[in-house]
Amino acid sequence: MFSKLGVPELIIILVIIALLFGVGKISKIGGEIGGAIRAFRKGLKGEEKEEKDDSTQE
Repeated sequence: MFSKLGVPELIIILVIIALLFGVGKISKIGGEIGGAIRAFRKGLKGEEKEEKDDSTQE
């Protein structure tokens, strides 16, 4: 279905999205997504540290 989408089509879609939502809104959404990814990665690293701490206490 999406295999026929090329670069020009993707650029047109991005321009339409920018016109609908505005550049400020898109950058805000991007920042929130980036923050969520960072928090997720930090959470994964925290779980690994907790597992290591638990194994050393036993």
